[in-house]
Parts: sequence; C-alpha cells; structure tokens
Amino acid sequence: MTQTTLMSIPGQIDPVPVARDITPREDGRVDLIGLPKDRIRELFDEAGLDVKQAKLRAKQVFHWLYHRGVTDFEAMTDIAKTMRPWLAERFFIGRPDVVEAQHSTDGTRKWLLRTSDGHEFEMVFIPDADRGTLCVSSQVGCTLNCRFCHTGTMRLVRNLTPGEIVGQVMLARDALGEWPKGSMAGLEVEEDSAQYTSDGRLLTNIVMMGMGEPLYNFDNVKGALKLVMDGEGLALSKRRITLSTSGVVPAMERCGEEIGVNLAVSLHAVTKEIRDEIVPLNKKYGIDELLEACAAYPGASNARRITFEYVMLKDKNDTDEHAHELVRLLKHYKLPAKVNLIPFNPWPGAPYECSTPERVKRFSEIVFEHGISAPVRTPRGRDIDAACGQLKTAAEKKSRAQRDREAAEALESTATA
Repeated sequence: MTQTTLMSIPGQIDPVPVARDITPREDGRVDLIGLPKDRIRELFDEAGLDVKQAKLRAKQVFHWLYHRGVTDFEAMTDIAKTMRPWLAERFFIGRPDVVEAQHSTDGTRKWLLRTSDGHEFEMVFIPDADRGTLCVSSQVGCTLNCRFCHTGTMRLVRNLTPGEIVGQVMLARDALGEWPKGSMAGLEVEEDSAQYTSDGRLLTNIVMMGMGEPLYNFDNVKGALKLVMDGEGLALSKRRITLSTSGVVPAMERCGEEIGVNLAVSLHAVTKEIRDEIVPLNKKYGIDELLEACAAYPGASNARRITFEYVMLKDKNDTDEHAHELVRLLKHYKLPAKVNLIPFNPWPGAPYECSTPERVKRFSEIVFEHGISAPVRTPRGRDIDAACGQLKTAAEKKSRAQRDREAAEALESTATA
C-alpha cells in the first residue's frame, strides 16, 4: 500500500488515512486525470516548458483529456509529434483499473475498480427511459456505520483522489462510447469545443451516492465535480448532479456555496432513538440541527428541492405515525422537499427486513396527501448487489485467485470460440 498521511477528519473513526491529491505512480510519471487546467500548466512549467508554451499545451491537453476522453498523448493530433513523446515520458493519462464488470437483468451495470495503489471500490450505472445515472464513490470504505448499509460494515481505507473520482465518470463514458466523435486534425487551437457533441448520450446524471460520505472528502469531491461541470471539460450541468450526505452539518452550507449541486440527505428516521440506531452520525448532528442546515442550504427552492432519502425498514421506521411526523418536520422547517422512499435492499447478515409493499404504499400516500412528493424508488441491480445500500467491494466476497481463474477461463473460451 502506498504511504499515506494520518490526519484527523470528522467521523466515527479518528484518525484515518487520507490519500494525497495524486496517488504516486511507481514509474514516477504524474497522472493528469483529476487536475484542473491551471495545475496542468504549473506541472508543464515545472517540467521545463516556458510560460507561453506551458499555457498553450495545458489548454490543448485539458481539452483532449476531459472533452475528448483520449488516453494516449499520441492521439492529441494538434500537438506537435515531437512534443508527444516528451509528454508521455513525464505524464500519464489514467483510469481506475476494472477488476470486474457485472450486468444486471434490469440493465444496471456495476464495476469493481482498483486504484493504482491496489485499493478496490465500486461504481454503478443505472439506465432509465429518460435518463442514465452514474452512482459514484468518494471513499474506499466508510466511517459512518449506518446499520442498513452494506458499505458501512467496511472499514474506511482512504479517501479517493479527484482523479479517482472523476475517473469513474470518464470510465463510464469509455464503456458507453460517449466521447465526442470526429477528428481534430488540421483544426486551429482556438476551435469551438462546443461543436463536438456525443451521439445519443446515455449518461445524463451523476449521484455522489456510492461508497463513502462525500462531505468527509470535501476538497477532492469538489475538485472532481468542478471538472465534471466545467464547460470546457465534461460539461455536465450542476442541476444534473446530486450529492448525498448522511448529515455532515458543518460542511453542508459550504457544499451549496462552493459546489452548488443538488442536495440529498439520508434521513431514514424521524425520532432521535431510531435515527441514532440506523444512522449513528445522528448522535453527533441531530435531526433538528440537520434540518436547520437543510433549510439554510444555498440554492434550495421549490425548483431545486432537497431530496430526503428514507429506507423502509419493517417494524422500525415505517408506521403511519412515522409518516405523519416526517410531514410535520418538513413543514415545520419550511423545506422545499421531495422524499425518496427506498425499499430496503437485503444483504447477507443484514439486521433488518424490508417493509411490506402495502406498508410502503400507505406511507407514501400519507406523505403525498400533505402535498409532499414521496415516490417509491424501484430497486435496481439487486441481483448483482448494486442496489442502494448494497455496495461493498467484491474483494471481500471473492478471492483474487478466484477472479484470476475466472479471467483466465474467459480468455481461454474466447480463444477457442
């Protein structure tokens, strides 16, 4: 494991290992994925280019990395052929390594990914008729120990870097074939990048709802999402990005001001006793404090409602009384709210069961009757453990030797086909 720095961050475990901004590579090259244009320019300057050249090359490389999705400097056709080997010798264009890719019967895809220093994490793509949503991880493991969540049974290994976060989006675009088409050959450097568009884009939305608590990795998540939202980069609107938090109150206002994406809050209970059990972070930041922070969230309005996630647990948080209290709380704090009711997705050893369909339906009806949208989320990807609350790296379920055998068998069958 690459050396990491021990430092204190808020959470149930303190201190924890926190990754550097860039994961060092054994070959000494610097991975450019996850770096903004100004940082790329600085690196080119430090590597020996003069100021004018560093600025020009940074602009060109940034475009090729984030707008065109190339993974080889040789593909950067507007950069002189003599310059490309110089770049390749010093820099690298990375993606997380794909350990395993799974497809659900409902079309959901899950990838088990590995960082360059050997840590594994997961991401999920969920296709729908009118959108395609990528569920992105922010940490390897998690500190929060939410009892309904499989990821919460893992220890926190480290934060993902900006490159490892934005790399998930880029890897998904690779897999979906969604980088802009066309050649840059013969075009001027100042061309209008807006003329390059992908054909029939499938990936339309991003949710920071994968492994980890995004607000406990604030700076790296911010850096990655800035690249995703950059009009000269991945160019996805902030209105199509949602960040989900379990209630890290001190970072919520900063999230609204500095990132500006939609907010989702893992509420899951309406009483202190039950939420203390389900979401232990509640002992640190209680329901009232959390809802006050939601009411103050910058940019929240009826047009940009805060989503409250509520997992339905049989005989735990699913009574009529709980539904009425949920309505009371949301109205008391005058929150522009939408409630996502999530049927509990089981995993081995889980301490809860899912509420019955009839109970979920009645809970939803009560909330709707008071003028608050409360749709029931359709479980997706359950058969590959890709549904909400199920993410936990397959490394703990399947040995590496077993995966190596499966990979070898797949190659052998392909060769003999």
